[in-house]
Amino acid sequence: MPDSQPQPHSSGSSGSSGSSGSSGDADATSLLLCGARLTDGRTVDVRLGSGRIEAVGTAGSLTALSARVDLEGYLLLPAAAEPHAHSDTALSADTDGPASYELADVQRRTTEAALLQLGHGATALRSHVRIGDVPGLTSMEAVLQARRSLRGLVDLTAVAVPRLLTGAAGADGLAILRDAVKMGASVVGGCPDLDPDPTGYVEAVLEVAAEHGCPVDLHTDGSDPARLGRLAAMAGGLRPGVTIGPCGGLGRLPSDVAARTAEQLAAAGVTVVCLPQGGCGSVDRRGAVAPVRLLRAAGVRVAAGSGAMRDVSNPVGRGDPLEAAYLLASRCGLRPHEAYGAVSAAARAAMGLPQVRVEAGFPAELLAVRGDRLAGALSLAYSRIVVHRGRVVARTSAVREYCDSAASVALDLPRQGRSNGTGPGRAKGAEPS
Repeated sequence: MPDSQPQPHSSGSSGSSGSSGSSGDADATSLLLCGARLTDGRTVDVRLGSGRIEAVGTAGSLTALSARVDLEGYLLLPAAAEPHAHSDTALSADTDGPASYELADVQRRTTEAALLQLGHGATALRSHVRIGDVPGLTSMEAVLQARRSLRGLVDLTAVAVPRLLTGAAGADGLAILRDAVKMGASVVGGCPDLDPDPTGYVEAVLEVAAEHGCPVDLHTDGSDPARLGRLAAMAGGLRPGVTIGPCGGLGRLPSDVAARTAEQLAAAGVTVVCLPQGGCGSVDRRGAVAPVRLLRAAGVRVAAGSGAMRDVSNPVGRGDPLEAAYLLASRCGLRPHEAYGAVSAAARAAMGLPQVRVEAGFPAELLAVRGDRLAGALSLAYSRIVVHRGRVVARTSAVREYCDSAASVALDLPRQGRSNGTGPGRAKGAEPS
């Protein structure tokens, strides 16, 4: 079952300014993306309509039925997705004193964090939300309200994360978990590592998920291979699927033990979401990243998420999927297309969302990044245009300016800046970077 079903949303003609336009039916809209470069080197026009890609043709071959966006100089990719966010605690490190869990404060943080991640290129987010303890169900209610307010801009899904589920103390957690699913949490999660009976915790989560037909997404460090083996054995028959992460502990195991564990996870169809940008509050082992190449070699689907976003676990977390892909390429040795696939195709698959390719018939979930090759985009992805359900919903433009210099004139280097003005930082021939 997908994290979120398609919802009605207001949309309108999206011109090159990137504005959402006036309210209207998505079926009445059409948008032409002109002159975009694809990863295979082709330069194409892409026509969008009714939330899908209608046609892809060579540059200049398609007619704009409505609005058009010039993507000359941009690389066009399937949009990213965020499979492991913590929206309820996001941005809380910026406040003085303890984080507030009042409904309005959590809703504001969730909304702001979701829009920041949308601007980075993630058009679908899966947010792990603590329930029980101090926040009770308030944080869940706030995230669900934010989801409704963001409809049409970004798809936001809530994962219910109880603390304890076993023993006398776990009875309340189990009851509140069921209440959270009834409220609208569409994924059942949690952190078995924090429960006195981790196996019993997993059994309880799988039982609730089976009752409601929900996916499962569990936090675990993955440092206990026997525990992961039991989880794989229990999860093998569950549909619509089981995801675990960040599994940094797997990388600290002997390679032969980690390889056998990875094979068990692959056989059970368990997806692993790693967090290359840092940990999160439930399982915080900084610097420990899951052994991505070992997992992929065993046949495990590996996606990448952002984890904490400027909360106490990672006060500088950016929530940027392209940074996660960059780290997978630079630190974990993945090729650029493999690294980007972890934050796009694999992330969407982990969330139960349909596949996206820049081909006719696929969902119009797209990200245009300034540049002509994927490696360069992962390195310097400053300017971005984000398309969700066939319309431009976010635009980030960066301008790089240099002072005049003899070196740049002599070498005829690209000049980026604003054309008017002769003072420092005002170079002629401005172009967004």
